[in-house]
Amino acid sequence: MIFISMLMILLALLGTPLFAVIAASALLGFYSIEVDISAVILEINRIVDAPVLVSIPLFTFAGYLMGESGTPQRLVALSRALFGWMPGGLAIVTLIVCAMFTAFTGASGVTIVALGSLLYPALKQDGYKENFNLGLLTTSGSLGLLLPPAVPLILYGIVSKTSVDKLFLAGLLPGFLMIVFLSMYSMSKGIIGKIPRTPLRFNKVVRALRNAIWEIPLPIIVLGGIYSGYFAVSEAAAVTAFYALIVEVVVYRDISFKQLPSIMRNSMVLVGAILIILGVSLASTNYLIDSEVPMKLFAFIKAHVSSRVTFLLMLNIFLLILGCMLDIFSAIMLVVPLILPLAVSYGIDPIHLGIIFLANMQIGYCTPPVGMNLFIASYRFKKPVVQLYAATLPFLFLLLITVLIITYCPELSMWLVHLSE
Repeated sequence: MIFISMLMILLALLGTPLFAVIAASALLGFYSIEVDISAVILEINRIVDAPVLVSIPLFTFAGYLMGESGTPQRLVALSRALFGWMPGGLAIVTLIVCAMFTAFTGASGVTIVALGSLLYPALKQDGYKENFNLGLLTTSGSLGLLLPPAVPLILYGIVSKTSVDKLFLAGLLPGFLMIVFLSMYSMSKGIIGKIPRTPLRFNKVVRALRNAIWEIPLPIIVLGGIYSGYFAVSEAAAVTAFYALIVEVVVYRDISFKQLPSIMRNSMVLVGAILIILGVSLASTNYLIDSEVPMKLFAFIKAHVSSRVTFLLMLNIFLLILGCMLDIFSAIMLVVPLILPLAVSYGIDPIHLGIIFLANMQIGYCTPPVGMNLFIASYRFKKPVVQLYAATLPFLFLLLITVLIITYCPELSMWLVHLSE
């Protein structure tokens, strides 16, 4: 089995599609322990038993609709009218808009590509230095992964069998904390650089509100509907997708009916990739459980790490490295089943673990040398990736501080959850 494991790793490094590697390892694993390999098909079929799964394609479609429409421009205009008077106003606008956009699309790369062409020239025109602009946009691209209705939160809930509603609540304060820390840094840059501010004008705020009036209710619909008891998560996703469709196609007319098939195809390609990896990962996880891999890992860790504090520190380091190497969807499905029993044994709530996991993965996207966002930003802004390494370091330092706070102050994640019970 060691030879097979090494072969699977080699195939992955050579570029073999991840779902094929995971499926092959599950098939070989079940065959090696003399279990009928049809168990893999049964495990893949088991994902249809998760009602919340339907929310993934619906939220993703809504996010792609907004990305292809004039929503980014309207959100930037509104945020700038509201916050442009503050020191570092446009930088704070960038953080807020990117976080909101990533929360709905669930993909940080999409945010950098979609909003980069709009925000990068604006930041440069306002007088911000190039490295600051690059670091801000690269790290902001994944800033909304803790905020509802981000797809990674839903996926973690499915894989870990925890409440998606509670995960949505748990991610709010940690997500806002990250935005606050980076906003404070942006304000200091605005003051030091003497960046001009946009005066707060009532007529501009009213105009921006009027232009974005149909998109402002979306977060209220999602969160208000879920926590008032009117919607389940899957129902909220359906309402969000329908609302976005009507608003962008009928009300604003930013998207024509001819464009819809292309947008549907592009969004469902991402969803298809998520679902196929989820299916084969469930099969692989079942094999690992049958082989008692989690129990063996548990025994090994317990024998060498007795302190909960030490375990959490090691977990953070591991997840940061993992975030550099794997996309967030694959990481959730491959790693969560292994670390969840371990974390529970150290007294860590599965919901708190989810926020720790996603916060680290979010930073891993921007961590040198191989964080995915670094290469996307390098391609998007046509800058050397080495320059992106230097540009992101101050932002990464602040985000790492927030991760430590999130990790060792569980009430930050759990307070709203306990309040709702």
